[in-house]
Amino acid sequence: MQHVIFACIHNAGRSQMAAAWFNLLANAQKAQAISAGTQPGAHVHPEVLAAMAEVGVDLSQAQPQKLTDDLARDATLLVTMGCGEQCPYIPGLLRDDWPLPDPKGRPIEEVRVIREEVRRRVVALLAAHGWA
Repeated sequence: MQHVIFACIHNAGRSQMAAAWFNLLANAQKAQAISAGTQPGAHVHPEVLAAMAEVGVDLSQAQPQKLTDDLARDATLLVTMGCGEQCPYIPGLLRDDWPLPDPKGRPIEEVRVIREEVRRRVVALLAAHGWA
């Protein structure tokens, strides 16, 4: 079983969408994902909840969580979500960065574009690693 962590600063937008898409589309016997943040917010952004609900993905129970060493211990890959210098670094862990805009406070039309770009990247990641 491979474990992927999607991380951003507040764990309230991009990383939540990425982990949700990953777990929905991945072969659950090969890989699973979690999301976390370096400074977790209080809740998932409402515009993210709305955009994901439009495609049948319910994030209403998702809670931002802190990225810790314990959380990363069994991970195979860390995908950071465009957080620049504030992105976490975990020694020994393979890392990729997806420079995506933060959906917080954006109009739903823009959040939909971000949602679809996250989905596209997740699909490519799954295919590249044989996790689909």
